Formats: sequence, structure tokens, C-alpha cells
Amino acid sequence: MRFYEDDNLVTKTIDSTASFVVKYMTEHGLTLSAAESCTGGLLAASITAVSGASAMFKGGAVTYAEEMKVKLLGVSTETLERFTVYSEQTAEEMSRGVRTLMETDYGIGITGIAGPSGGTAEKPVGTVYVSVSGKRGTVTADLALYKEDDYEKLDRRAIRELTVLRSLEMLVELLEQDERNGN
Repeated sequence: MRFYEDDNLVTKTIDSTASFVVKYMTEHGLTLSAAESCTGGLLAASITAVSGASAMFKGGAVTYAEEMKVKLLGVSTETLERFTVYSEQTAEEMSRGVRTLMETDYGIGITGIAGPSGGTAEKPVGTVYVSVSGKRGTVTADLALYKEDDYEKLDRRAIRELTVLRSLEMLVELLEQDERNGN
């Protein structure tokens, strides 16, 4: 997928996906919360930019520091020590933790390296993990944005926006799956 030829393409797609999420969750009486690290509140901003979001979005936490992931979200220090802050395990604990903290039906956890600094050979810039937790289960993904076409054109802004888009798409997939399974 090429998002970089037209800077507005990602933004428009985020807007339309966020609008769908707000409408769907409101119509179905579902609630959402978010725990963000590398996106710095961009997911929450995208949701709350939609009129009527207050009916389904309870809140978000920008837990940039590891200690806030532990204190606010209940991410275990053992997880951080064993897998690092940039891991599927941390994202999963973030999504479950924010869901518990905000008492919502669904929670999204995002952690990763947006760059341009901070990457390593093992975990380069564009290493991003997203987890979506719901009543029927949790899905977690390594977005591995460094494997994208035109990766060299990805800057910090593009990585953050692409992460928000993929997070919303994961939420939509889980909502659809839960609906098929009788949620």
C-alpha cells in the first residue's frame, strides 16, 4: 500500500475509518479506550474529531514513559525486562490495562519506535506493536512498518499516522469478528 504519494490519503482514510468506528460502536452500545505511546494521543484525537464520539470513547492515556505503563496500565515490570517496551506482550498488556482502567468494551494499546532516532538493528525505526482487546479476546500485531514499500519515505509523522490507521483497521476487524460470533 502506498500512502506517501498523497499526504492527504492517510489522513482521509483515518478520518473515514474513525467515523465508521464511532458510528458502529455508538449504534451497538460499545465503548472504547486507548493507551498510546509512540502515537502520543493521535488515535484518541482521531476518534474525538468525530462528532458524537463522546457516546463511545471513554478516554485515553498517553503512557510514554515505562513507569506510566506500569503505574496506570498495570504492565508488568517482568514483561518490560523480558520482552522490552517495544513488544507484542507490552502492547497486549497496555490494551487490557486501559480497558480495565477505563471500564470499556474495547481497548487499544500502541507501543513502538517512530524515529528518527531510537531504532536498533534488532528493532529498527518503524517497529510498532498494536493490540486490540475486547470481550471475546485480544488481537496483537507487529506492524513492522520498516518492511513497507517506500519505507525510506516514512518519517515520524507518517509512522504515527500509519500506526493509527492500522490500529483502527484492527479494531474494525475485531468488531466484525465479534459481530459474526454473536457479540
